Amino acid sequence: MGRSIDYGNLMHEAMRGLIRKVLTDVADKGLPGSHHFFITFDTSHPDAELADWLSDRYPGEMTVVMQHWYDKLDVGTEGFAVTLNFGDAPEPLYIPYDAIKTFVDPSVEFGLRFETQDGEADDGIGSTTTTMPVSAPEVLPAPKAVQPKADSDTKGGESQEADVVSLDSFRK
Repeated sequence: MGRSIDYGNLMHEAMRGLIRKVLTDVADKGLPGSHHFFITFDTSHPDAELADWLSDRYPGEMTVVMQHWYDKLDVGTEGFAVTLNFGDAPEPLYIPYDAIKTFVDPSVEFGLRFETQDGEADDGIGSTTTTMPVSAPEVLPAPKAVQPKADSDTKGGESQEADVVSLDSFRK
């Protein structure tokens, strides 16, 4: 058949670029309004950098929250660095964009989920990721590794979750 358009990788690049653009804006101007992020990433990704005690505690994946306290947000072309507070212990992290599994801003019900294509291992190395859903929006569950404060994740007493759009219906 020859050459074909790799829509999965093109969407992968576009959505990672969207995350980079959002984080660049936040690094320059701060988080606007009630925006905040739940970012789940693969802690075993070869380029991820985090304290040994964090990688021991979260050997597969970890969800971090960027909301009230974060410092030294430095956004690069391959990933971003940020210092977050873990139980009154500030810890620097480096998260490659390729290590991100979900990116959610519950304040506006926006979320992206990156998954490996069928039949590939989810090891973060050499696997092709795509964004999820367009045909049937899917609600991401609340993050499990880091829980937000009660007053920051509710609106009118109800928990807010993000809709995620799948592009699976466009794959052959």
